[in-house]
Amino acid sequence: MATTRDNPYGAFNFLVSLQDANDPEETLFGGFSDASGLGVEINYSDYRNGNDKENTLRKVPNTFKQDDVTLKRGLVGSTKLFEWIKRVREGAYQPRNVAITLMDEARNPVAVFRLRNAQPKKWVGPTLAAKGGGEVAMEELHLVHEGIVYE
Repeated sequence: MATTRDNPYGAFNFLVSLQDANDPEETLFGGFSDASGLGVEINYSDYRNGNDKENTLRKVPNTFKQDDVTLKRGLVGSTKLFEWIKRVREGAYQPRNVAITLMDEARNPVAVFRLRNAQPKKWVGPTLAAKGGGEVAMEELHLVHEGIVYE
């Protein structure tokens, strides 16, 4: 799907879907304005054989961890996202496979970041202030996941 080009893609054109890992028919789509935290950190161990010719350590990769992903959107009338958070908060195991699809200028998909078994970690509601501005009521969802794949 990835295509080589001279100009980088804009970060403003993407889609987010949250598919129930146990029930593919149950999918939440969100008009999110921000998706951040797509990252992996690899840990390394120092290692040296006793008979190595050079007196230096080698770096051997071992475990790695996934960064939490944060999604932000304007608060909308649908309560499906909060219902999912409530069920997980009450002890249900309801992982979702999340796809964050980057689009080009013609709205064609050019890259997909897939999060395996994502679950809500934190929800932040909107900041409400009656100061007469035109701000949008935003909600924020932090997700933990068990792996990221870039396609």
